[in-house]
Amino acid sequence: MSNPKVVAGSGEIDTVLARAVAKVKQRVLPLFVIMFIVNYIDRVNIGFVRTHLEHDLGIGAAAYGLGAGLFFIGYALFEVPSNILLQRIGARLWLTRIMFTWGIVATLMAFVQNETQFYILRFLLGIAEAGFFPGVIYYFTRWLPGVERGKAIAIFLSGSAIASLISGPLSGALLSIEGLNLRGWQWMFLIEGLASVFLCFIVWFWLDSRPHDAKWLSRDEQDALVQAIDQEQREREALATVKPTMGQLLKDGQILLFCLLYFCIQLTIYAATFWLPSIIKKMGDLSDFQVGLFNSIPWLISIIAMYAFAAASGKWRFQQAWVACALLIAALGMFLSTTGGPVFAFVAVCFAAIGFKSASALFWPIPQAYLDARIAAAVIALINSLGNLGGFFAPATFGFLEQQTGSIVGGLYGLAGTSILAAILVFFAKTRPGAQPPLNQPGAGTALGKPH
Repeated sequence: MSNPKVVAGSGEIDTVLARAVAKVKQRVLPLFVIMFIVNYIDRVNIGFVRTHLEHDLGIGAAAYGLGAGLFFIGYALFEVPSNILLQRIGARLWLTRIMFTWGIVATLMAFVQNETQFYILRFLLGIAEAGFFPGVIYYFTRWLPGVERGKAIAIFLSGSAIASLISGPLSGALLSIEGLNLRGWQWMFLIEGLASVFLCFIVWFWLDSRPHDAKWLSRDEQDALVQAIDQEQREREALATVKPTMGQLLKDGQILLFCLLYFCIQLTIYAATFWLPSIIKKMGDLSDFQVGLFNSIPWLISIIAMYAFAAASGKWRFQQAWVACALLIAALGMFLSTTGGPVFAFVAVCFAAIGFKSASALFWPIPQAYLDARIAAAVIALINSLGNLGGFFAPATFGFLEQQTGSIVGGLYGLAGTSILAAILVFFAKTRPGAQPPLNQPGAGTALGKPH
């Protein structure tokens, strides 16, 4: 039997391991991207029915913003427990459970009749989805060596951009369906929610929890993956004089900094996600489908930008600087969106999308390189859950501002300011315990490369 290993310092892998990695990526990456697309659509599709909910159910701007944001409260409360359970129960069963429950709740959104039911189901949807994103990230840590993990995460993260790209035309088309005493917005929730329920059965039959469970890998390939990943962890442990505990890391100021940085990034992403359709509607007398088509434009631009930034950060490695650059682009775009009419505001948001979506993808290699693999899953879940609270504050604040003042300009100024703050703070982020903030050092990894 071969004894595969990662060649120290070179990032090269032997033939057996390379073959195993290729099989893993071909089998699980497409499925994870599809899951992320469906997940993201079920999370943000209410952005396309805001006016319908107001007309049919009397749910105004403030109530809409609060309901949109309540998803992230449920998500934050249950993210870490969900990810801990995933490690104990196994990825296959737990990811299937997550998909099934979020699909059921997303489907029930079709039968909302008042604000209270709207609030409850959005909160329950957050609980149901909790653990999905960090669960997939943890899955990669158990199936792919570090030299390949960053590339896989970049492809997986593209799912949210693809979802943003197709959700507009898809939701716009579904809104035109009428029949069986259901309105278009009800058909949209029903069809998109049931798609998640259907997908969970594919997940159950397609995924394996551990490399040694995978019958589609040879025994040599299974051993190669396990040995390479275990060797990386032994090397990390050898560099640590004291093995960190979860409690110690939760007291680490760097963890809090990671949470704050991700919060700032998500604040801008979800403000744009939930309010962009409303901005587009002000551009003229557009149908739901036309609004959906326009809504796709900034996300299409962001997909191209994400890969361009990832490639550049892989070539010139200073991860913190690339994140800062992306955040400054987001800040400028959000500021410019306040200076003109609806059409100019839309163009400015397209520019901002280059920054805030790229920042989201470029951010993760920094904490990933800093964290010990033994507690990485739970801490990544913590960062993701607390950071995603930006998804609560953004729509809730925007809804309140519009209800009280008739304008969201103050919120756009706030987004520009928080992006600038995050662009400064990211230079204080470390990529390994005990290291100095890399103000004059190369970065620790890229969205397309191995964390160092």
